[in-house]
Amino acid sequence: MCNKKTWLLGLWAIFWTLEVLAQASPDSLQNAWQPKPRYHFQDTTQIKPKRLKTLLVGGSAVYISAMTGLYFVWYGDEATTKFHFFDDNQEWKQVDKIGHFYTAFNISRASAKGFKWAGMSNRKAHFWGMITGIALMTPIEIFDGFSPTYGASWGDLVANTSGAALLYGQYALWNEMRIQPKFSFHRTGFAPMRPQLLGKGLAQEFLKDYNGQTYWLSFDMDKFLPKRKFPKWLNLAVGYGAGNMIFAEDSENLRVGLDSYRQYYLGIDFDLTAIRTQNKLVKALIYLVDNIRFPAPALEYNRINGWRWHWLYF
Repeated sequence: MCNKKTWLLGLWAIFWTLEVLAQASPDSLQNAWQPKPRYHFQDTTQIKPKRLKTLLVGGSAVYISAMTGLYFVWYGDEATTKFHFFDDNQEWKQVDKIGHFYTAFNISRASAKGFKWAGMSNRKAHFWGMITGIALMTPIEIFDGFSPTYGASWGDLVANTSGAALLYGQYALWNEMRIQPKFSFHRTGFAPMRPQLLGKGLAQEFLKDYNGQTYWLSFDMDKFLPKRKFPKWLNLAVGYGAGNMIFAEDSENLRVGLDSYRQYYLGIDFDLTAIRTQNKLVKALIYLVDNIRFPAPALEYNRINGWRWHWLYF
């Protein structure tokens, strides 16, 4: 059965792709790697009705199709129950909640780019991007709420809202993005122990094995410090992950001899947006790749192994 995170990440990718294609023009292909100011602050609103209509109609059609597919694939064989909540906040050391945070942030970010393309000012575009991110993630919890297997999760709702709010909050405070959630993954030996839950093969493990997932907040230090005090291409990042988990609950892991634990990281990160280009395809590649933290040095702490240094951690 399809994993719900697949649908969420796929939805984010589709919305981003629509926005990029809408902005692309034949002329843009001739302008690769031309210098331009790194930041552009637009305070006025000049709505372009045709673009806004294209964005709303196209985005709505894609979203409705995605949600319909998700419902029938994931919930279609179940009988619905009365709407209810389920407390899953203690499961998986909250790595799944941070995944919701990350996804909501990126859906909001892609939506905001679309609203800017439609002519909205910087701040308004990111406000409506936040609202869109929350709105697009909420139906997942509604579906879960009527499912006898799951249940709506307050933790998921809070994570969704927090991820979307992080995007808008930065533009409300600084009119630019200084803190970016990122993701990294490495394979572990836990997936083969429960392949149906943690994935079978790299593609499934990437989405399902929480032991190999690390989520980061990458801080763009040159925007926080005085000019020329920190390289524009270099960020500092704090990360979070967890290990020794083949069950959602700690008690179940202990029953099979696994002591689940949290992992905390401090490392460097690379800011690919420091590459200046006007080419739409290059921008598209940078946008996608910059959501991932590349292998780089990192310091880890966990209660099992204490402090550990990684020359390259992914």
